Amino acid sequence: MIHFERFTLDNGLRVLLHEDHGTPLVAVNILYDVGARDEDPEHTGFAHLFEHLMFGGSVNIPSYDTPLQIAGGENNAFTNNDITNYYLTLPAQNLETALWLESDRMLSLAFNEKSLDVQRNVVIEEFKQRYLNQPYGDVWLKLRPLAYTQHPYQWATIGKEVSHIEQATLEQVKSFFSAWYRPDNAILCLAGAINTTEALELVKKWFGPIPAGVSKTRELPAEPTQTIQRRLVLQRDVPASHLYLAFHCCARRDSEFYATDLLSDILSRGKSSRLYQTLVKDQQLFTEIGAYMLGDFDKSLFVVEGKLVHGVDVDKAEEAIFTELDRLVHGISERELDKVKHKAEASFRFSEMGVASKALNLCYFELLGDANESNLQPERYNAVTETEIIQVAKSILRPENCSILHYISTQHA
Repeated sequence: MIHFERFTLDNGLRVLLHEDHGTPLVAVNILYDVGARDEDPEHTGFAHLFEHLMFGGSVNIPSYDTPLQIAGGENNAFTNNDITNYYLTLPAQNLETALWLESDRMLSLAFNEKSLDVQRNVVIEEFKQRYLNQPYGDVWLKLRPLAYTQHPYQWATIGKEVSHIEQATLEQVKSFFSAWYRPDNAILCLAGAINTTEALELVKKWFGPIPAGVSKTRELPAEPTQTIQRRLVLQRDVPASHLYLAFHCCARRDSEFYATDLLSDILSRGKSSRLYQTLVKDQQLFTEIGAYMLGDFDKSLFVVEGKLVHGVDVDKAEEAIFTELDRLVHGISERELDKVKHKAEASFRFSEMGVASKALNLCYFELLGDANESNLQPERYNAVTETEIIQVAKSILRPENCSILHYISTQHA
């Protein structure tokens, strides 16, 4: 159980404070309600670009890392299609250094052509190395637009194409910052060796003077129901052929999320799971296979992917997957269900062992609607019934709801 206090500053910044004196550290987590889905389709990759720009210096602090390192801290960040998250940990006595750093870059970045050029080049190089020049790197650049025709989940966080970052102007970048990186669009959590009253005063001192921005209404196009199976075959110079099946499924806030998540575990979590036992061990069609849901804030994807054994026909492997998916809707044993519930609870408990993870979880669930949901996750999973999982399976694991990518190796052609 994570105990916390919740506050909202006059400028709209939501603040969560969790005291944990079992550590000498404090974690500072700032979650911005902006991700790749909020980008202009003609100017993608901006949310990820800002993950880098936010470390390029702010108005009063030319170097973010130097004072943090002097204070004994470390930091990182990540961006996905829904959120941008910055986090750091440092000795609790140096908390004010962290708040000074984070508040100054929320107030205003040091926008200039030099900083933009530096970070733009970093992102372009990352795009080329990780997505264009690495085996299987372009899978999601191809699978997303196959599965999504309208919703902005159709592009990856890195962006649609390199040119969108290459051509990004300073004015476009400034506009994106002012639209989304505001106190009223952020959630701040402090977790660790703090005193709640003192910590709140420090937060007010450093973040209170930052003005709220102009609220931006999020109007995203809904993805139409998929009624026809979609297919794409790619030939690539990779070690082994892969098969990807992407089914449309629920959003993270939907009640069926937990049943859908457990469905993926029944299919592929561990070597006793259905897909491994049947398609890897018994039929020897795949060397690896997995099923998972992306868990996006809007309607998401349930993905089954596998690495084929050399020489196996991809159509035969695909048919075997659908056979196994169809078999699942005829029943789940009590033992299977109990096993995946226990594993889900263990994973969640493990994720809350450190103060940084606690801070992130509180921010994440607060954005979803209520930070206290972080404490209720085991209960949510344990409440799922066999009937609910089978209903979800029947609803989403349909051929016409599926986008299929055959990623074929040319090395063994």
